[in-house]
Amino acid sequence: MFELTVETHFSAAHQLRGYKGSCEKLHGHNYKVQVHIITERLNEIDIAVDFHDIEGLLKEVVAPLDHSFLNEIFPFTEKNPSAENIAKWIYDTLRKKINNDAVHLSAVTVWESETASVTYYED
Repeated sequence: MFELTVETHFSAAHQLRGYKGSCEKLHGHNYKVQVHIITERLNEIDIAVDFHDIEGLLKEVVAPLDHSFLNEIFPFTEKNPSAENIAKWIYDTLRKKINNDAVHLSAVTVWESETASVTYYED
């Protein structure tokens, strides 16, 4: 089994509704997003998938989030734009673009700071 990891960054502001503390106030983060792709086999040129293809799809998915106020972007108009919900949204959106017979999206990790991250995956 092979696991590939691709990473990108975006900056955004948010506020957590119902949170009792400083995160309820408008604030921002420089997010790091890591995508994990798994495959059992390599293609005819002995690679799982072109890193540039995955990077392009990931940048396309996070582009609407970059330099935005996340609370104004669906589904974060209804759900809190927590790192957990951001990771799940990126996973769900990217899964539709990546999964095929050869490769499978295994997980998405969203880093909200240098020391705090959340990983979303499905069993």
